[in-house]
Amino acid sequence: MVKKEMMALILAGGQGSRLGALTKNVAKPAVAFGGKYKIIDFVLSNCSNSGIDTVGVLTQYKPLDLNAHIGIGTPWDLDIHHGGVSILPPYMDEKVGTWYKGTANAVYQNLGYLDRYDPEYVLILSGDHIYKMDYSKMLKYHKEKEADATIAVIDVTNEEAKRFGIMNTNADGRIIEFEEKPKKPKSTLASMGVYIFNYKTLKRFLIDDEADEKSAHDFGKNIIPAMLTSFQKLYTYRFEGYWRDIGTIESIWDTNMDLIRPDNDLDLFSDSWKIYTKSSDLPPQYVGPTAKICNSLISEGCQIYGTVENSIIFPGVTILENSLVKDSIIMSDTVIESDVAIRKAILCNHVLVHGKNEIGDGESIEVVEEDSEIASDSYAKAVG
Repeated sequence: MVKKEMMALILAGGQGSRLGALTKNVAKPAVAFGGKYKIIDFVLSNCSNSGIDTVGVLTQYKPLDLNAHIGIGTPWDLDIHHGGVSILPPYMDEKVGTWYKGTANAVYQNLGYLDRYDPEYVLILSGDHIYKMDYSKMLKYHKEKEADATIAVIDVTNEEAKRFGIMNTNADGRIIEFEEKPKKPKSTLASMGVYIFNYKTLKRFLIDDEADEKSAHDFGKNIIPAMLTSFQKLYTYRFEGYWRDIGTIESIWDTNMDLIRPDNDLDLFSDSWKIYTKSSDLPPQYVGPTAKICNSLISEGCQIYGTVENSIIFPGVTILENSLVKDSIIMSDTVIESDVAIRKAILCNHVLVHGKNEIGDGESIEVVEEDSEIASDSYAKAVG
């Protein structure tokens, strides 16, 4: 095998139970986002744009859709012979035969995969965050600091800090203390779940952690504190761009809506850092003579005859005359018949809404489950 300077592992096995109906049939990284993407497209595109050509995707919960979407990695230029993308589910051998027990255990179970490429550095990533980031800049910083591990952080508010792993540092950025979801945070530097480790050091700590029966086998709870206790050199890498953790219905709605705000910081239309995805090979969208569209993203294969305001419309959606879709997310192959009003709702894939219907009150977020059929004169209740 060709030796790699740095390779990436993406933790993509999360169930995402707080997303309710959106993760009923798929893992959280496979949830549709932004009109044509899946959440994992962002971290895969970051790897491709950063020049990382060897990526392992660690799957576990309902991986079928995620596996089919990634395939051999062609959209991200990861379909190469000496590297590329590899799907890494839990497996049975003479030593290991369990589900991934935690983030650290998931990486431990794939030490054999890492050893094939004998990397100097390993980049550990979460598969359910929305952001653009050049990992090569973070690696350069890691080398300059001669660090054993570097953790990307973002500055959050004091209230938000209570929900994250918080890094307390000295003036040079070296981490002196890690707090997991502290009630009274000492700083506002929140971990983004992006780590660069010197591989030999990481491997040693993973092996020791696996031998500890009391460990939760988690990077935040176990590996990072153990490295600090052992006086390893850990540094923070401050990130100042757009970053969102997709963990709740509210967060996925908010993050989608960010894309159509005038001061949008993510900028899907930038040529300098494109987000790649699997092509759907659908015909162009059709905007009919009765259609009215304002401040919305309309994907390919859609047929629009009604009114769409401040909404994200995924591929293959049909919206007929005299229907209103406002402040909503309509996922693929959904059909909305005439005389329907939808306000602040998320409709999952393959929903059929018959005419003379009202979904959502414009205040709380209504979620309609995949493959639902909403009969005429009925009101769709949230299922997520």
